[in-house]
Amino acid sequence: MLQSGRPAISVRVVLILAILGLGMGIGALAQLIVGKEGPRVDWTMAFIAGFAGSLVGGLLFSLIAGDGLSIRLSGILGSLIGAIIITAVWQWYSRRKKAEARAAERAVARSGRHHQP
Repeated sequence: MLQSGRPAISVRVVLILAILGLGMGIGALAQLIVGKEGPRVDWTMAFIAGFAGSLVGGLLFSLIAGDGLSIRLSGILGSLIGAIIITAVWQWYSRRKKAEARAAERAVARSGRHHQP
C-alpha cells in the first residue's frame, strides 16, 4: 500500500535486510569452507564474520579494484575472503581457550585440591 505517495516498506529497509542476509550467507559459506566445529552452522558467528568480512574485505577489495562502493564481484569475493579469515581466527581462538580450560582441569585433578574445602 502507498501512504502519501511513499511505499509502505522503504527501499532502504529492504536493501539493509538484503545486505544483512547476504552477509550471513557469506559467513555461513566461510564456515563451510573453513570447517565447522559442530553439525550445524553457528549463525552468530556467521553474522559477525559475514558483517565484519564485508566491512573490511569487501570495502578493501572494492576500493583496490576501482569499483568504489558499488556492489560488484570484487567486493563479494573480498567479503568472502574477509569472512574466511575471521572464521578461521575465531575457531583457532575458541579451540585454544577450550584446550587451556581442559589443561587447567587436569592440573587441578592431579593436584588433589578439588577434594579440599
